Amino acid sequence: MSKHTIDVTVNGEEMTVEVASRRLLSDFLRDDLNLTGTKRGCETGICGACSVIVDGEVVKSCLSLAVQANGKDITTIEGLSQDGQLHPVQESFMNCGGLQCGYCTPGFIMTATAMLNHTPNPTEEEIREGLNGNLCRCTGYVGIVESIQSAAGKLNGN
Repeated sequence: MSKHTIDVTVNGEEMTVEVASRRLLSDFLRDDLNLTGTKRGCETGICGACSVIVDGEVVKSCLSLAVQANGKDITTIEGLSQDGQLHPVQESFMNCGGLQCGYCTPGFIMTATAMLNHTPNPTEEEIREGLNGNLCRCTGYVGIVESIQSAAGKLNGN
């Protein structure tokens, strides 16, 4: 089995690690780094439960190899909160009913965070379009959309 040494920053921590050539980013995060907030869902890139932010963009970690993250900055759900304070997106999902069972929630939160970083005041249509790569079987999407709208307000000082 071929291995590669990669340099990555995960949730603000720089590291040099050796990974197998075929190691999925989702497996690297969950199994090697114990960052279990990144969920394995469909493992085909359809559900979005494995979504993380790589260099500011949402990436489905079940479709990416760990070696592709060499030199990149990765943020997982565990890296959003700072100094014990939830990120406004996390807080809004909790307060606005954007979660139920919670399995898909990390992926939605990571997608919403990246979306709000690029589009600070999205319309409802833009939010729904931005969530296109994430699936939830529990909530319907009203609470999720309202959570993102609330987070946008918090992030914009409203």
